[in-house]
Amino acid sequence: MSNLDVRIAELAAKYLPLASEMLKEAIRIPADYVDKSPEQGGDPQCGTSNHEFPRIDYLRKKIVAIKAVRKDEDAFFDDFGNLVWWVEDPNDGIPSSEKKVIYIDGHTDTVKPLRAQWLQNSGIDCFNGLEDATKVNKAFLNKELGYLPPENEWNHLIFGRGSADQLGGVISAAIATKIMLELEAEGALKGVIVRSYATVCEEDNDGAGPMFLNRQVFPTAGPEIVPDVVILTDSTGCSKNGALGIYRGQRGRMQIEVTVTGKSCHGSMPWEGKNPLEFGGAIVKEAAEKYDKRIGFKDDKFLGHGTRTASWAKLDTPSDCAVPEKFTFRFDRRLTIGETPEQSVADVEALDAVETARKAGLKVEVSIPTYTDASWKGYVLNNPQVYLGWLTPEEHPAVQAAVSAYKAVISPNVDGKVGTGGCLTKEPRVDRWVFSTDGVGYPIPKAASVPGAAKKQWVSNDVYKHPAMIGFGTGIEQNTHKIGECLDERELQHSAAFLARFPTVFASKA
Repeated sequence: MSNLDVRIAELAAKYLPLASEMLKEAIRIPADYVDKSPEQGGDPQCGTSNHEFPRIDYLRKKIVAIKAVRKDEDAFFDDFGNLVWWVEDPNDGIPSSEKKVIYIDGHTDTVKPLRAQWLQNSGIDCFNGLEDATKVNKAFLNKELGYLPPENEWNHLIFGRGSADQLGGVISAAIATKIMLELEAEGALKGVIVRSYATVCEEDNDGAGPMFLNRQVFPTAGPEIVPDVVILTDSTGCSKNGALGIYRGQRGRMQIEVTVTGKSCHGSMPWEGKNPLEFGGAIVKEAAEKYDKRIGFKDDKFLGHGTRTASWAKLDTPSDCAVPEKFTFRFDRRLTIGETPEQSVADVEALDAVETARKAGLKVEVSIPTYTDASWKGYVLNNPQVYLGWLTPEEHPAVQAAVSAYKAVISPNVDGKVGTGGCLTKEPRVDRWVFSTDGVGYPIPKAASVPGAAKKQWVSNDVYKHPAMIGFGTGIEQNTHKIGECLDERELQHSAAFLARFPTVFASKA
Protein backbone atom coordinates (compact mmCIF):
# COMPACT_ATOMS: atom_id res chain seq x y z
CA MET A 1 0.00 0.00 0.00
CA SER A 2 1.20 3.48 -0.81
CA ASN A 3 0.93 6.27 1.72
CA LEU A 4 -2.01 7.68 -0.26
CA ASP A 5 -3.77 4.32 -0.05
CA VAL A 6 -3.31 4.27 3.72
CA ARG A 7 -4.48 7.85 4.20
CA ILE A 8 -7.59 7.35 2.05
CA ALA A 9 -8.54 4.22 3.99
CA GLU A 10 -7.95 6.03 7.29
CA LEU A 11 -10.14 8.99 6.38
CA ALA A 12 -12.88 6.74 5.01
CA ALA A 13 -12.98 4.98 8.39
CA LYS A 14 -12.89 8.31 10.24
CA TYR A 15 -15.86 9.66 8.28
CA LEU A 16 -18.05 6.55 8.54
CA PRO A 17 -20.17 8.11 11.35
CA LEU A 18 -20.70 11.19 9.14
CA ALA A 19 -21.68 9.02 6.18
CA SER A 20 -24.15 7.05 8.30
CA GLU A 21 -25.69 10.26 9.66
CA MET A 22 -26.11 11.66 6.15
CA LEU A 23 -27.66 8.48 4.81
CA LYS A 24 -30.16 8.22 7.66
CA GLU A 25 -31.23 11.83 7.13
CA ALA A 26 -31.52 11.43 3.35
CA ILE A 27 -33.82 8.44 3.94
CA ARG A 28 -35.83 10.27 6.63
CA ILE A 29 -36.53 13.59 4.88
CA PRO A 30 -39.76 12.57 3.06
CA ALA A 31 -41.37 11.98 6.47
CA ASP A 32 -41.54 15.77 6.84
CA TYR A 33 -43.68 16.08 3.69
CA VAL A 34 -45.73 12.96 2.92
CA ASP A 35 -48.44 13.59 5.52
CA LYS A 36 -48.95 17.26 4.72
CA SER A 37 -51.20 18.71 2.04
CA PRO A 38 -49.65 20.77 -0.77
CA GLU A 39 -51.24 23.84 0.84
CA GLN A 40 -49.17 23.12 3.97
CA GLY A 41 -45.98 22.63 1.95
CA GLY A 42 -46.35 18.87 1.81
CA ASP A 43 -46.01 16.33 -0.98
CA PRO A 44 -47.42 12.79 -0.67
CA GLN A 45 -44.90 11.60 -3.28
CA CYS A 46 -41.83 13.23 -1.74
CA GLY A 47 -38.67 11.26 -2.43
CA THR A 48 -39.98 9.41 -5.46
CA SER A 49 -39.25 10.23 -9.11
CA ASN A 50 -39.72 13.92 -9.97
CA HIS A 51 -40.32 14.72 -6.27
CA GLU A 52 -36.71 14.67 -5.03
CA PHE A 53 -36.10 18.33 -4.25
CA PRO A 54 -36.21 18.30 -0.40
CA ARG A 55 -33.72 15.43 -0.36
CA ILE A 56 -31.27 16.83 -2.87
CA ASP A 57 -31.55 20.31 -1.40
CA TYR A 58 -30.39 18.79 1.89
CA LEU A 59 -27.58 16.97 0.10
CA ARG A 60 -26.35 20.09 -1.68
CA LYS A 61 -26.24 22.08 1.56
CA LYS A 62 -24.55 19.22 3.39
CA ILE A 63 -21.93 18.74 0.67
CA VAL A 64 -21.01 22.40 1.01
CA ALA A 65 -21.05 22.25 4.83
CA ILE A 66 -18.72 19.24 5.09
CA LYS A 67 -16.34 20.79 2.54
CA ALA A 68 -16.80 18.15 -0.12
CA VAL A 69 -16.35 20.95 -2.68
CA ARG A 70 -13.76 23.71 -2.90
CA LYS A 71 -16.28 26.53 -3.30
CA ASP A 72 -19.99 26.77 -2.53
CA GLU A 73 -20.84 27.35 -6.19
CA ASP A 74 -19.17 24.06 -7.15
CA ALA A 75 -22.33 22.28 -5.96
CA PHE A 76 -25.42 23.21 -8.00
CA PHE A 77 -28.54 21.99 -9.79
CA ASP A 78 -28.49 21.66 -13.57
CA ASP A 79 -31.48 22.51 -15.76
CA PHE A 80 -32.90 19.00 -15.53
CA GLY A 81 -32.74 18.94 -11.73
CA ASN A 82 -29.67 16.78 -11.15
CA LEU A 83 -27.44 17.79 -8.26
CA VAL A 84 -23.90 18.31 -9.58
CA TRP A 85 -20.70 18.87 -7.66
CA TRP A 86 -17.11 18.73 -8.83
CA VAL A 87 -13.51 18.85 -7.61
CA GLU A 88 -10.06 19.16 -9.16
CA ASP A 89 -6.60 20.32 -8.16
CA PRO A 90 -6.03 23.67 -9.94
CA ASN A 91 -2.36 23.62 -8.95
CA ASP A 92 -1.26 20.23 -10.27
CA GLY A 93 0.32 21.78 -13.36
CA ILE A 94 -1.91 19.92 -15.82
CA PRO A 95 -4.32 21.85 -18.08
CA SER A 96 -7.95 20.99 -17.40
CA SER A 97 -8.44 20.01 -21.04
CA GLU A 98 -5.80 17.28 -20.63
CA LYS A 99 -7.08 15.79 -17.37
CA LYS A 100 -9.03 12.58 -17.04
CA VAL A 101 -12.66 13.27 -16.25
CA ILE A 102 -14.38 10.83 -13.91
CA TYR A 103 -18.13 10.94 -13.34
CA ILE A 104 -19.64 9.46 -10.19
CA ASP A 105 -23.33 8.84 -10.86
CA GLY A 106 -26.05 7.89 -8.39
CA HIS A 107 -29.80 8.43 -8.37
CA THR A 108 -31.63 10.11 -5.49
CA ASP A 109 -35.22 8.97 -6.07
CA THR A 110 -36.75 5.80 -4.67
CA VAL A 111 -39.63 3.51 -5.52
CA LYS A 112 -42.91 3.97 -3.64
CA PRO A 113 -42.16 3.79 0.09
CA LEU A 114 -45.23 1.70 1.14
CA ARG A 115 -44.98 2.99 4.70
CA ALA A 116 -47.98 1.10 6.07
CA GLN A 117 -46.71 -2.22 4.69
CA TRP A 118 -43.28 -1.61 6.20
CA LEU A 119 -44.73 -1.04 9.65
CA GLN A 120 -47.14 -3.95 9.42
CA ASN A 121 -44.75 -6.55 8.00
CA SER A 122 -41.34 -5.59 9.35
CA GLY A 123 -42.04 -3.41 12.37
CA ILE A 124 -39.72 -0.80 10.88
CA ASP A 125 -40.57 2.67 9.55
CA CYS A 126 -39.55 3.19 5.93
CA PHE A 127 -38.35 6.74 6.70
CA ASN A 128 -37.31 6.74 10.35
CA GLY A 129 -35.77 3.29 10.25
CA LEU A 130 -35.56 1.00 13.25
CA GLU A 131 -37.23 2.86 16.11
CA ASP A 132 -38.10 -0.01 18.49
CA ALA A 133 -36.04 -3.20 18.28
CA THR A 134 -38.72 -5.15 20.15
CA LYS A 135 -41.17 -4.62 17.29
CA VAL A 136 -38.88 -5.88 14.53
CA ASN A 137 -40.20 -8.95 12.73
CA LYS A 138 -36.94 -10.83 12.27
CA ALA A 139 -38.60 -13.81 10.64
CA PHE A 140 -40.12 -11.57 7.95
CA LEU A 141 -36.79 -9.85 7.24
CA ASN A 142 -34.93 -13.14 6.96
CA LYS A 143 -37.57 -14.45 4.56
CA GLU A 144 -37.98 -11.26 2.53
CA LEU A 145 -34.41 -10.08 2.01
CA GLY A 146 -31.73 -11.67 -0.09
CA TYR A 147 -29.00 -11.21 2.50
CA LEU A 148 -28.59 -10.09 6.08
CA PRO A 149 -25.39 -10.29 8.12
CA PRO A 150 -25.33 -12.49 11.25
CA GLU A 151 -27.81 -11.17 13.81
CA ASN A 152 -25.04 -10.11 16.18
CA GLU A 153 -23.98 -7.61 13.48
CA TRP A 154 -27.41 -6.08 12.89
CA ASN A 155 -26.29 -3.02 14.81
CA HIS A 156 -24.47 -2.05 11.59
CA LEU A 157 -27.69 -2.04 9.53
CA ILE A 158 -29.42 1.13 8.31
CA PHE A 159 -33.05 0.41 7.40
CA GLY A 160 -35.31 2.48 5.19
CA ARG A 161 -36.54 3.08 1.66
CA GLY A 162 -33.51 4.03 -0.39
CA SER A 163 -30.92 2.43 1.87
CA ALA A 164 -30.05 -0.40 -0.52
CA ASP A 165 -31.25 1.42 -3.64
CA GLN A 166 -29.31 3.63 -3.75
CA LEU A 167 -28.74 6.64 -1.56
CA GLY A 168 -25.64 5.07 -0.06
CA GLY A 169 -23.82 5.51 -3.35
CA VAL A 170 -24.58 9.23 -3.42
CA ILE A 171 -23.42 9.64 0.18
CA SER A 172 -20.24 7.69 -0.59
CA ALA A 173 -19.50 10.06 -3.45
CA ALA A 174 -19.82 13.07 -1.14
CA ILE A 175 -17.45 11.56 1.41
CA ALA A 176 -15.05 10.62 -1.39
CA THR A 177 -14.79 14.16 -2.78
CA LYS A 178 -14.25 15.44 0.77
CA ILE A 179 -11.39 12.96 1.18
CA MET A 180 -9.85 13.84 -2.18
CA LEU A 181 -9.81 17.54 -1.32
CA GLU A 182 -8.25 16.88 2.08
CA LEU A 183 -5.53 14.74 0.46
CA GLU A 184 -4.98 17.04 -2.50
CA ALA A 185 -1.41 17.82 -1.39
CA GLU A 186 -0.67 14.08 -1.42
CA GLY A 187 -1.78 13.72 -5.04
CA ALA A 188 -5.37 12.48 -4.59
CA LEU A 189 -6.59 14.76 -7.40
CA LYS A 190 -3.55 14.97 -9.63
CA GLY A 191 -4.47 14.95 -13.29
CA VAL A 192 -8.20 14.38 -12.78
CA ILE A 193 -11.51 16.19 -12.63
CA VAL A 194 -14.20 14.42 -10.63
CA ARG A 195 -17.78 15.38 -11.41
CA SER A 196 -20.48 13.82 -9.23
CA TYR A 197 -24.10 13.62 -10.36
CA ALA A 198 -26.90 12.90 -7.92
CA THR A 199 -29.54 12.26 -10.55
CA VAL A 200 -33.33 12.39 -10.50
CA CYS A 201 -36.16 10.36 -12.03
CA GLU A 202 -34.14 7.14 -12.46
CA GLU A 203 -36.72 4.79 -10.98
CA ASP A 204 -39.45 6.04 -13.33
CA ASN A 205 -37.28 6.71 -16.37
CA ASP A 206 -33.91 4.94 -16.18
CA GLY A 207 -31.01 7.09 -17.29
CA ALA A 208 -33.02 10.32 -17.50
CA GLY A 209 -30.22 12.38 -15.94
CA PRO A 210 -27.60 11.15 -18.44
CA MET A 211 -30.09 11.51 -21.32
CA PHE A 212 -30.28 15.20 -20.45
CA LEU A 213 -26.47 15.42 -20.58
CA ASN A 214 -26.39 13.72 -23.97
CA ARG A 215 -28.94 16.16 -25.35
CA GLN A 216 -27.94 19.45 -23.75
CA VAL A 217 -24.33 19.22 -22.52
CA PHE A 218 -22.07 16.79 -24.35
CA PRO A 219 -22.59 17.97 -27.98
CA THR A 220 -20.93 21.33 -27.23
CA ALA A 221 -18.87 20.54 -24.11
CA GLY A 222 -15.11 20.62 -23.98
CA PRO A 223 -12.95 17.68 -22.88
CA GLU A 224 -12.86 19.02 -19.32
CA ILE A 225 -16.60 18.23 -19.04
CA VAL A 226 -17.06 15.06 -21.13
CA PRO A 227 -16.34 11.89 -19.09
CA ASP A 228 -13.54 9.45 -19.72
CA VAL A 229 -15.25 7.00 -17.39
CA VAL A 230 -18.50 6.86 -15.42
CA ILE A 231 -18.79 5.09 -12.07
CA LEU A 232 -22.40 4.04 -11.51
CA THR A 233 -23.01 3.74 -7.77
CA ASP A 234 -26.20 1.68 -7.92
CA SER A 235 -26.12 -1.47 -5.77
CA THR A 236 -23.38 -3.92 -6.80
CA GLY A 237 -23.73 -6.32 -3.89
CA CYS A 238 -24.81 -9.92 -4.45
CA SER A 239 -26.55 -11.99 -1.76
CA LYS A 240 -24.48 -15.03 -2.70
CA ASN A 241 -21.15 -13.68 -3.91
CA GLY A 242 -20.36 -10.57 -1.86
CA ALA A 243 -20.86 -6.84 -1.41
CA LEU A 244 -19.30 -4.05 -3.49
CA GLY A 245 -18.72 -5.87 -6.74
CA ILE A 246 -17.13 -4.19 -9.75
CA TYR A 247 -19.74 -4.38 -12.50
CA ARG A 248 -19.00 -3.77 -16.17
CA GLY A 249 -22.29 -4.26 -17.96
CA GLN A 250 -26.04 -4.67 -17.89
CA ARG A 251 -28.85 -5.65 -20.19
CA GLY A 252 -31.00 -2.94 -21.66
CA ARG A 253 -34.74 -2.70 -21.16
CA MET A 254 -37.83 -1.29 -22.78
CA GLN A 255 -41.57 -1.02 -22.29
CA ILE A 256 -43.88 -2.51 -24.91
CA GLU A 257 -47.46 -1.32 -24.62
CA VAL A 258 -50.36 -3.31 -26.06
CA THR A 259 -53.81 -1.70 -26.31
CA VAL A 260 -56.72 -3.98 -27.16
CA THR A 261 -59.94 -2.12 -27.97
CA GLY A 262 -63.17 -4.05 -28.19
CA LYS A 263 -66.85 -3.29 -27.86
CA SER A 264 -68.52 -2.83 -24.51
CA CYS A 265 -71.95 -4.19 -23.63
CA HIS A 266 -73.93 -5.50 -20.68
CA GLY A 267 -72.36 -8.52 -19.05
CA SER A 268 -75.61 -10.47 -19.29
CA MET A 269 -75.37 -10.58 -23.08
CA PRO A 270 -71.65 -10.81 -23.93
CA TRP A 271 -72.41 -11.81 -27.52
CA GLU A 272 -73.31 -8.18 -28.13
CA GLY A 273 -69.75 -7.08 -27.44
CA LYS A 274 -66.12 -7.94 -28.13
CA ASN A 275 -64.19 -8.54 -24.92
CA PRO A 276 -60.68 -6.94 -24.96
CA LEU A 277 -59.83 -8.43 -21.57
CA GLU A 278 -60.32 -12.00 -22.74
CA PHE A 279 -58.54 -11.50 -26.06
CA GLY A 280 -55.81 -9.47 -24.36
CA GLY A 281 -55.43 -12.15 -21.70
CA ALA A 282 -54.75 -14.64 -24.49
CA ILE A 283 -51.97 -12.36 -25.78
CA VAL A 284 -50.38 -12.22 -22.31
CA LYS A 285 -50.66 -16.00 -21.96
CA GLU A 286 -49.05 -16.72 -25.32
CA ALA A 287 -46.28 -14.20 -24.67
CA ALA A 288 -45.50 -15.89 -21.35
CA GLU A 289 -45.45 -19.34 -22.93
CA LYS A 290 -43.10 -18.19 -25.69
CA TYR A 291 -40.76 -16.66 -23.12
CA ASP A 292 -40.80 -19.85 -21.03
CA LYS A 293 -39.66 -21.74 -24.13
CA ARG A 294 -37.17 -18.93 -25.00
CA ILE A 295 -38.71 -18.53 -28.45
CA GLY A 296 -37.37 -15.26 -29.88
CA PHE A 297 -34.87 -14.56 -27.10
CA LYS A 298 -31.09 -14.45 -27.30
CA ASP A 299 -28.62 -15.41 -24.59
CA ASP A 300 -25.24 -13.90 -23.69
CA LYS A 301 -22.81 -15.81 -21.53
CA PHE A 302 -21.92 -12.70 -19.52
CA LEU A 303 -25.06 -10.53 -19.40
CA GLY A 304 -27.59 -13.37 -19.47
CA HIS A 305 -30.65 -13.97 -21.64
CA GLY A 306 -33.32 -11.51 -22.69
CA THR A 307 -36.58 -11.56 -20.75
CA ARG A 308 -40.18 -10.46 -21.17
CA THR A 309 -42.84 -10.25 -18.50
CA ALA A 310 -46.25 -8.61 -18.20
CA SER A 311 -45.69 -5.74 -15.77
CA TRP A 312 -48.66 -3.33 -15.78
CA ALA A 313 -52.30 -3.19 -16.87
CA LYS A 314 -55.28 -0.84 -17.06
CA LEU A 315 -58.87 -1.79 -17.80
CA ASP A 316 -61.41 0.69 -19.15
CA THR A 317 -64.86 -0.62 -18.27
CA PRO A 318 -68.18 0.96 -17.29
CA SER A 319 -68.71 -1.53 -14.44
CA ASP A 320 -67.83 -4.95 -13.11
CA CYS A 321 -70.93 -6.39 -14.77
CA ALA A 322 -70.04 -5.31 -18.29
CA VAL A 323 -67.84 -6.35 -21.18
CA PRO A 324 -64.96 -3.84 -20.97
CA GLU A 325 -64.22 -1.27 -23.65
CA LYS A 326 -60.41 -1.33 -23.62
CA PHE A 327 -57.56 -3.33 -22.07
CA THR A 328 -54.07 -1.81 -21.99
CA PHE A 329 -51.05 -3.65 -20.65
CA ARG A 330 -47.28 -3.49 -20.82
CA PHE A 331 -44.41 -5.90 -21.13
CA ASP A 332 -41.13 -5.21 -19.38
CA ARG A 333 -38.61 -6.43 -21.96
CA ARG A 334 -34.97 -6.86 -20.94
CA LEU A 335 -32.60 -6.77 -23.91
CA THR A 336 -29.37 -8.73 -24.00
CA ILE A 337 -26.55 -8.52 -26.54
CA GLY A 338 -27.89 -8.89 -30.08
CA GLU A 339 -31.51 -8.01 -29.27
CA THR A 340 -33.11 -4.82 -30.58
CA PRO A 341 -36.18 -2.79 -29.61
CA GLU A 342 -37.51 -3.05 -33.16
CA GLN A 343 -37.41 -6.85 -33.23
CA SER A 344 -38.88 -7.05 -29.72
CA VAL A 345 -41.92 -5.06 -30.83
CA ALA A 346 -42.20 -7.16 -33.99
CA ASP A 347 -42.18 -10.34 -31.89
CA VAL A 348 -45.26 -9.16 -30.00
CA GLU A 349 -46.96 -8.09 -33.23
CA ALA A 350 -46.35 -11.60 -34.58
CA LEU A 351 -48.10 -13.45 -31.73
CA ASP A 352 -50.94 -15.67 -32.96
CA ALA A 353 -53.25 -14.23 -30.29
CA VAL A 354 -52.79 -10.75 -31.75
CA GLU A 355 -53.88 -11.97 -35.17
CA THR A 356 -56.82 -13.83 -33.62
CA ALA A 357 -58.04 -10.69 -31.84
CA ARG A 358 -57.82 -8.62 -35.01
CA LYS A 359 -59.68 -11.22 -37.03
CA ALA A 360 -62.42 -11.17 -34.40
CA GLY A 361 -62.86 -7.45 -35.00
CA LEU A 362 -60.89 -6.00 -32.12
CA LYS A 363 -58.27 -3.32 -32.58
CA VAL A 364 -54.78 -4.22 -31.31
CA GLU A 365 -52.04 -1.58 -31.13
CA VAL A 366 -48.45 -2.48 -30.17
CA SER A 367 -46.19 0.49 -29.37
CA ILE A 368 -43.35 1.87 -27.30
CA PRO A 369 -44.72 4.40 -24.77
CA THR A 370 -43.19 7.85 -24.32
CA TYR A 371 -42.17 9.20 -20.92
CA THR A 372 -43.91 12.56 -20.56
CA ASP A 373 -43.63 13.47 -16.86
CA ALA A 374 -41.71 16.61 -15.93
CA SER A 375 -38.74 16.59 -13.56
CA TRP A 376 -39.00 18.62 -10.34
CA LYS A 377 -37.37 21.43 -12.34
CA GLY A 378 -40.10 21.22 -14.99
CA TYR A 379 -37.95 19.65 -17.73
CA VAL A 380 -39.75 17.12 -19.95
CA LEU A 381 -37.55 14.68 -21.89
CA ASN A 382 -40.36 13.07 -23.94
CA ASN A 383 -38.17 10.05 -24.58
CA PRO A 384 -39.32 6.67 -25.89
CA GLN A 385 -39.15 4.18 -23.03
CA VAL A 386 -36.18 2.31 -24.46
CA TYR A 387 -33.14 1.99 -22.23
CA LEU A 388 -30.05 0.64 -23.93
CA GLY A 389 -27.74 -1.96 -22.46
CA TRP A 390 -23.98 -1.52 -22.36
CA LEU A 391 -20.81 -3.51 -21.83
CA THR A 392 -17.33 -2.29 -20.94
CA PRO A 393 -14.62 -4.78 -22.00
CA GLU A 394 -12.77 -6.39 -19.12
CA GLU A 395 -9.44 -5.26 -20.57
CA HIS A 396 -10.46 -1.58 -20.63
CA PRO A 397 -8.30 0.63 -18.37
CA ALA A 398 -11.41 1.59 -16.38
CA VAL A 399 -12.02 -2.01 -15.29
CA GLN A 400 -8.35 -2.65 -14.62
CA ALA A 401 -8.10 0.55 -12.57
CA ALA A 402 -11.15 -0.49 -10.55
CA VAL A 403 -9.54 -3.80 -9.64
CA SER A 404 -6.32 -2.04 -8.65
CA ALA A 405 -8.10 0.58 -6.56
CA TYR A 406 -10.08 -2.12 -4.76
CA LYS A 407 -6.91 -4.03 -3.92
CA ALA A 408 -5.25 -0.84 -2.70
CA VAL A 409 -7.82 0.50 -0.25
CA ILE A 410 -10.34 -2.27 0.46
CA SER A 411 -8.57 -5.64 0.30
CA PRO A 412 -6.15 -4.87 3.19
CA ASN A 413 -9.08 -3.93 5.44
CA VAL A 414 -11.60 -6.77 4.95
CA ASP A 415 -11.39 -10.56 5.03
CA GLY A 416 -14.59 -11.98 3.50
CA LYS A 417 -14.55 -14.62 0.79
CA VAL A 418 -16.33 -14.45 -2.55
CA GLY A 419 -19.25 -16.86 -2.61
CA THR A 420 -20.05 -16.79 1.11
CA GLY A 421 -22.96 -14.33 1.14
CA GLY A 422 -23.21 -10.57 0.87
CA CYS A 423 -20.13 -9.80 2.96
CA LEU A 424 -17.19 -7.52 2.13
CA THR A 425 -14.69 -9.65 0.22
CA LYS A 426 -10.92 -9.40 0.18
CA GLU A 427 -10.72 -10.28 -3.51
CA PRO A 428 -12.35 -7.89 -5.99
CA ARG A 429 -15.27 -9.43 -7.86
CA VAL A 430 -15.91 -8.39 -11.48
CA ASP A 431 -19.46 -9.14 -12.58
CA ARG A 432 -22.60 -7.58 -14.11
CA TRP A 433 -25.99 -6.25 -13.03
CA VAL A 434 -29.25 -8.11 -13.39
CA PHE A 435 -31.31 -4.92 -13.02
CA SER A 436 -31.09 -1.55 -14.76
CA THR A 437 -29.20 1.62 -13.80
CA ASP A 438 -28.51 5.17 -14.96
CA GLY A 439 -25.98 3.61 -17.34
CA VAL A 440 -28.72 3.10 -19.93
CA GLY A 441 -28.85 6.87 -20.47
CA TYR A 442 -25.27 7.22 -21.72
CA PRO A 443 -25.21 5.26 -25.04
CA ILE A 444 -25.74 7.42 -28.11
CA PRO A 445 -25.72 6.66 -31.86
CA LYS A 446 -22.26 5.87 -33.13
CA ALA A 447 -22.45 8.73 -35.63
CA ALA A 448 -23.41 11.34 -33.02
CA SER A 449 -20.96 14.21 -32.66
CA VAL A 450 -19.24 14.64 -29.29
CA PRO A 451 -15.98 16.49 -30.08
CA GLY A 452 -14.92 16.53 -26.45
CA ALA A 453 -14.84 12.72 -26.40
CA ALA A 454 -12.27 12.42 -29.19
CA LYS A 455 -9.48 11.13 -26.94
CA LYS A 456 -11.61 9.53 -24.23
CA GLN A 457 -11.42 5.81 -25.17
CA TRP A 458 -15.21 5.56 -25.33
CA VAL A 459 -16.60 2.10 -25.96
CA SER A 460 -18.12 1.58 -29.41
CA ASN A 461 -20.07 -1.18 -31.13
CA ASP A 462 -21.76 -1.41 -34.51
CA VAL A 463 -24.55 1.00 -33.56
CA TYR A 464 -23.83 2.84 -30.30
CA LYS A 465 -21.00 4.42 -28.34
CA HIS A 466 -20.72 5.45 -24.71
CA PRO A 467 -18.11 6.41 -22.14
CA ALA A 468 -16.46 3.50 -20.38
CA MET A 469 -18.70 2.60 -17.45
CA ILE A 470 -18.21 0.55 -14.34
CA GLY A 471 -20.54 -0.11 -11.44
CA PHE A 472 -19.50 0.14 -7.81
CA GLY A 473 -22.10 0.82 -5.18
CA THR A 474 -23.37 0.03 -1.72
CA GLY A 475 -26.31 -2.30 -1.20
CA ILE A 476 -27.26 -5.87 -2.03
CA GLU A 477 -29.05 -6.08 -5.39
CA GLN A 478 -31.48 -8.72 -4.10
CA ASN A 479 -32.54 -6.38 -1.24
CA THR A 480 -33.59 -3.51 -3.47
CA HIS A 481 -37.24 -2.48 -3.84
CA LYS A 482 -38.21 -4.75 -0.96
CA ILE A 483 -40.03 -4.00 2.28
CA GLY A 484 -37.34 -3.96 4.95
CA GLU A 485 -34.51 -3.00 2.62
CA CYS A 486 -31.37 -2.13 4.51
CA LEU A 487 -27.68 -1.40 4.14
CA ASP A 488 -24.70 -2.53 6.17
CA GLU A 489 -23.14 0.83 6.98
CA ARG A 490 -19.63 -0.63 6.76
CA GLU A 491 -20.08 -0.65 3.00
CA LEU A 492 -20.21 3.17 3.09
CA GLN A 493 -16.67 3.32 4.43
CA HIS A 494 -15.16 1.09 1.78
CA SER A 495 -17.23 2.53 -1.05
CA ALA A 496 -16.01 6.04 -0.18
CA ALA A 497 -12.41 4.80 -0.06
CA PHE A 498 -12.74 3.18 -3.50
CA LEU A 499 -14.33 6.28 -5.06
CA ALA A 500 -11.59 8.48 -3.60
CA ARG A 501 -8.79 6.23 -4.90
CA PHE A 502 -10.10 5.25 -8.34
CA PRO A 503 -9.60 8.59 -10.19
CA THR A 504 -5.83 8.81 -9.94
CA VAL A 505 -5.37 5.06 -10.41
CA PHE A 506 -7.35 5.36 -13.63
CA ALA A 507 -5.34 8.41 -14.71
CA SER A 508 -2.15 6.40 -14.33
CA LYS A 509 -3.46 3.53 -16.52
CA ALA A 510 -5.46 5.31 -19.21
